[in-house]
Amino acid sequence: MYYKINRMEGKPELKVILLQQDLVWEDISANLALFENCIKQLSEPVDLVVLPEMFSTGFTMQAEIFAEDMSGRTIQKMQEWAKVTGAAICGSIIIKEAQSFYNRFVWVEPNGNIEHYDKAHLFRMGEEEQHYTRGKKQILIHYKGWNIAPFVCYDLRFPVWLRKTASFNYDLLLMVANWPERRSKHWDLLLQARAIENQAYVVAVNRIGNDGKEIYHNGNSAAIDPLGNIICKIEHEAAIKEISLNMASLQTYKESFPLGLDTDKFEIC
Repeated sequence: MYYKINRMEGKPELKVILLQQDLVWEDISANLALFENCIKQLSEPVDLVVLPEMFSTGFTMQAEIFAEDMSGRTIQKMQEWAKVTGAAICGSIIIKEAQSFYNRFVWVEPNGNIEHYDKAHLFRMGEEEQHYTRGKKQILIHYKGWNIAPFVCYDLRFPVWLRKTASFNYDLLLMVANWPERRSKHWDLLLQARAIENQAYVVAVNRIGNDGKEIYHNGNSAAIDPLGNIICKIEHEAAIKEISLNMASLQTYKESFPLGLDTDKFEIC
């Protein structure tokens, strides 16, 4: 099941900023200051700014301590950044709703509109499923003429959930993560596979540095085109990287190689 969210008119190129940074463990104030400084360094207009998974805390299981609601200070900051830059701002944070905690991908637009996707595949090996509630719905965001599908980290390993279909038809797959270096080969290969099999751009933003459990992350944030070619890749360093995605190139490729006409038909129940 998915929701389609209609927004702005078409734009042939989408300018995207990848913000790969070393998160400060369980320190919301420090991380908000870190990303605010990154935002202030943007000198040219862009359309979309992508932050990592749990960008305000790191991948903590202390949900009851660090969770905010949808009117909390992190959302307020994202709204402020979106208004200042004129760009959509997105990344995942810890949200409490009713009595449940979610690893929630939050999308904030310059006009203040907010959409969200709750991580569907919780990382069992990190005991995430013991602290968070899984999401059950995909979302499809229509922004400036682009169909955009957001996902979070461990979701990457589940191609059926990410599979593009006639009713869940996206141009850009966004992936935000805290993906450790020791499994970076999987990250690289799976990102390329998701781009190729879905004939879509993939933009993936990971963190760098050690987290509070001394697990090292090497980043490898990347943008990949629908043929699986790497547009950019950022390793081991804090970076503010701008890339452009071209809609005409995507459409031309899909027309010349109409893989979608032979795609297996199925529905996720």
